Amino acid sequence: MEKLLWCLLITISFSQAFGHEDMSKQAFVFPGVSATAYVSLEAESKKPLEAFTVCLYAHADVSRSFSIFSYATKTSFNEILLFWTRGQGFSIAVGGPEVLFSASEIPEVPTHICATWESATGIVELWLDGKPRVRKSLQKGYTVGTNASIILGQEQDSYGGGFDANQSLVGDIGDVNMWDFVLSPEQINAVYVGRVFSPNVLNWRALKYETHGDVFIKPQLWPLTDCCES
Repeated sequence: MEKLLWCLLITISFSQAFGHEDMSKQAFVFPGVSATAYVSLEAESKKPLEAFTVCLYAHADVSRSFSIFSYATKTSFNEILLFWTRGQGFSIAVGGPEVLFSASEIPEVPTHICATWESATGIVELWLDGKPRVRKSLQKGYTVGTNASIILGQEQDSYGGGFDANQSLVGDIGDVNMWDFVLSPEQINAVYVGRVFSPNVLNWRALKYETHGDVFIKPQLWPLTDCCES
């Protein structure tokens, strides 16, 4: 009986650690340089990934490189990584290796970012504000692992940790959604204008998250949309 109660308390504590709520029209705000401010996300789907699409809004005021989205497993700390490198542009990593999409400056306004990848072809896509960059190839035949640690605002140099203040994001992140397939160009443009298409890995309208350090939830600064979910 005591063992049963102990297990129940552990279960309740874990469920309370991750908020589970509709984050519509809200954003996570990282107001300063830090190695301790970040957001942990819990995936709805635990299975390996043969493909994915990650979409989010980012608004940053940093003159150096910083992490946007970090998805680590115990076998690869850069299982999926979306990163801005000063003077170079946006990089997308899958299973460690990465490809670069060149850009001279980080946009000064909130930017909608979508990154896609599929194992069958290795094709990687980057979309900025509904506009595609030239497709590239990465990790054909690879499978993204399970039991991920998903972090916003920091890059993981170890599973769930190893943060460096000099890689932290200062700014806002919101509208974070993830699917276990590649969205079509029409769907990505629809997501950009506010539709969602039932994300099955991370769902901003039913998000499981936990904030750490100086991270705050505030109204989003990008255009408000009222489109319904598909």
